[in-house]
Amino acid sequence: MTEIRPYDAHFMTLALRLGRRNIGNTGPNPAVGCLIVDESFTPPQIIAVGWTGRGGRPHAEQVALEHAGEKARGATAYVTLEPCAHYGKTPPCAKGLAEAGVARVVTTCVDPDPRVSGRGHAMLQEAGISVVTGVMAAEARQDMVGFLTRMTLGRPHMILKLAVSADGKIAAQPGVSTTITGEAARARSHLMRAESDVILVGRNTILIDNPALTCRLPGLGDRSPIRAVVASEGLIPPRSVLATTARKTPVWILSAREPDNWEAETLLSAGVEILVCGEGKGRRVDLGRALATLGDRGVGRVMVEGGAQIAAGLLAADLVDEVALFTSRKELGDEAVDALGGTPIKSITESARFALNEEEWFGEDRLTVYVRAAATSG
Repeated sequence: MTEIRPYDAHFMTLALRLGRRNIGNTGPNPAVGCLIVDESFTPPQIIAVGWTGRGGRPHAEQVALEHAGEKARGATAYVTLEPCAHYGKTPPCAKGLAEAGVARVVTTCVDPDPRVSGRGHAMLQEAGISVVTGVMAAEARQDMVGFLTRMTLGRPHMILKLAVSADGKIAAQPGVSTTITGEAARARSHLMRAESDVILVGRNTILIDNPALTCRLPGLGDRSPIRAVVASEGLIPPRSVLATTARKTPVWILSAREPDNWEAETLLSAGVEILVCGEGKGRRVDLGRALATLGDRGVGRVMVEGGAQIAAGLLAADLVDEVALFTSRKELGDEAVDALGGTPIKSITESARFALNEEEWFGEDRLTVYVRAAATSG
């Protein structure tokens, strides 16, 4: 590995920003950014840029190299993850960089995909290219946490989003939809949807709220993720918003067992997919197997939006990696519905399992983000 140069962090920061353009929309591949830079100038000049396309193709390196053309020869490529080294639907990006005549490649970290895992760096070095890695590695891991979690744990990175009152409630009464936060906080939540592969809810959320679960921010309507429903008993109503819009924005039902009724046939004909994940305790959906099923389908980032039962179940199974807690100043009272089915919110905010990572304010609503503490990650 060659020495890190003073401006490497600057260009890698720009490459990371490029990768974020399609974050949550590149599965099963990571959201990578790439810069091609000519270092013969003072200061070095950017020749071309690229980022992973939706659905994972084209790869960032391919896009940048195509734009650079012959100018890539002798240049430096900044790539936010080790370039791939295997033949899939496209040739290896490491091979493409070598054939383009790039002289130096700077990356953040090794790709944990067993088909790559150091082979991309080795392929570059064998071609006589200088390789630098470890630049902005922590930032890159945060951006690509969905892909990295799927590669290392076989399941998606799970983000539990909760909107709670000041006294830790999610609804004024059982079975009644209640607005907790203001418009600005809800807009932030919709941006989180746009950055996720899947939104996950429990069946009761569909029965009570009949939500659309789409991204409704101006200009980001086409960034709506797959809607997934955990359904331990029964399915979802064929006339629900999800079922009637399944051909426009996909809907997956994670079922405990193979359904055999007219509702299943109606849902399937409407474009809904039913994924049988098996039973866990109490004949409920086995959450671990359900997440493994999502991982097998290339899902990297899952945003869990409700309700209390699914949230408590994932926490109890230690399947939550991040908690986005939106807290309102208003209180709903003792008769309101607990956010975690009787488990206090401090089981997150005061738990050794999670560490406070960031805080934002949206008017009177506060967002606190807790991430899995290093000692409990696995």
